[in-house]
This record gives sequence, structure tokens and C-alpha cells, in this order.
Amino acid sequence: MWKEFRDFVFRGNVLDLAVGVMIGAAFSKIVTSLVNDIFMPVLGLLMGRLDTGALFFALDGGHYETVAEAQASGAATLNYGMFLSAVLDFFLMAVCVFIIVKLINKLRNLKKKPPAETSASERNCPYCRQKIASDASRCPYCTSKLELSGEGTDTL
Repeated sequence: MWKEFRDFVFRGNVLDLAVGVMIGAAFSKIVTSLVNDIFMPVLGLLMGRLDTGALFFALDGGHYETVAEAQASGAATLNYGMFLSAVLDFFLMAVCVFIIVKLINKLRNLKKKPPAETSASERNCPYCRQKIASDASRCPYCTSKLELSGEGTDTL
């Protein structure tokens, strides 16, 4: 049983997944900091020096200056400023992942060798007049034997 578990854990996919989760967690911290420390203060400034993280609505109908004050008095709060921050955090994370995936796909496509070029030029079969490859020795349509020519003309 221990051997099976060890084989499972050290299989390539599991290790790749573990590394991906760890990198994702670290990347998430960076994006969260970007949202909370850069974007939200700028957004608050544009909204008239409003701290968007502190936007809330007290469900008991009372008026409180801060979320902490409302929660200290036992009032339930709807913290929509924090929700907006989380939505922006998610959106920026999705954009970053999208850009990274696009870059990786672009790099993969650059690494791929183009397929070996076959003779792209075509000629007509002198018997059935169908288009065939210029280097064909037999017509795939009428099965006539063909002679190869240097210029790809319809010679026999």
C-alpha cells in the first residue's frame, strides 16, 4: 500500500499540480496586493476620497461610522466594499491568467516546427482532368499511371 501511495504522489501530474497550486497561491497574494494597495485607493480617490474597502450597510438600520463600530454594537453588516474589492481581485486574476496562457500558447506555437512542405503545386491529370499533386505517379481519381515532369505539366 505504501508503494502504491508513493508511486501516486511522485507521478509527474501530481507533482506538477502541487507546484501549480503553490505558485497560484503566491500569485494570488500579488494580485490581491495589487488590488488592495494600488487599484482600490485610486478608485477611492476617483470616488471622492472614499475608502471602498470600508463601504458597508448596517442591516439593523442604524448609522455607524465604521464596520468595526457596527460589528462592536452587534449589528450585522453587508460589506459591499469588500465584495467589490474581491470582484476586482478575481477579474484581475482572470486577466493575468488569460495573458499568461496566451503567451504560453504563443511560445508553444513558435517552438513547433512547421510541417514538412510537400509539393504544394498541382497539375491536372491528362486523362480525367482532376487536380493532382505535381509529383504524383498515379492519379488517385482514375488510377492512370503518370510520368513525373520537371515543371509539373501534363505530360505522359
